[in-house]
Amino acid sequence: MNLIKLNIVGYSHSEFQQGAFALILSEENGKRNLSIVIGACEAQSIAIGLENIKVPRPLTHDLIKDIATKYNINLSYVYIHQIIDGIFHSFLFFKNQNGVEKKVDARTSDAVAIAIRFNVPIYTNEEILKETNLDSIKKHNNSKKKKEKEKIDNYSNFSINELKNKLKKLLLLENYEEAVKIRDEIKKRKK
Repeated sequence: MNLIKLNIVGYSHSEFQQGAFALILSEENGKRNLSIVIGACEAQSIAIGLENIKVPRPLTHDLIKDIATKYNINLSYVYIHQIIDGIFHSFLFFKNQNGVEKKVDARTSDAVAIAIRFNVPIYTNEEILKETNLDSIKKHNNSKKKKEKEKIDNYSNFSINELKNKLKKLLLLENYEEAVKIRDEIKKRKK
């Protein structure tokens, strides 16, 4: 398997799902990104790990690290290995004191929070990067088309005089694409 190392870029509120966050990971030697929707609790745990904030009682991800440390189990790396129906699937690769490696299935948000605490790399593969970057291009284009359609639809709320004034301003600003849309709306109404 050809592993591609990812770096954590950050996180923000998800623009696609209310109340959720987007965790942004980027390939180390490239320009592609992964955007993974995560819950608020996972986002908080990731933020605490990234900022090295000490909490009075261990969080679940801290507890996992403490147990692993006490039993001489090391996390080698995290591997985001597939995406099914928009959901990322990950493995944690652990090694015990005898060097025996075992993989454990995990939600990607939990895997990242744990990787931060163990300070280990996060990997993915070419297929995931291709698929997610195609999806984000499609989403961006769909969002752009939707906004353009909303602009056109919104012109129907203006009076002809308002449209003419807006048209003059757009022509002065040399925004000809938007001016054409307004011109077309005026023509449509005059028919």
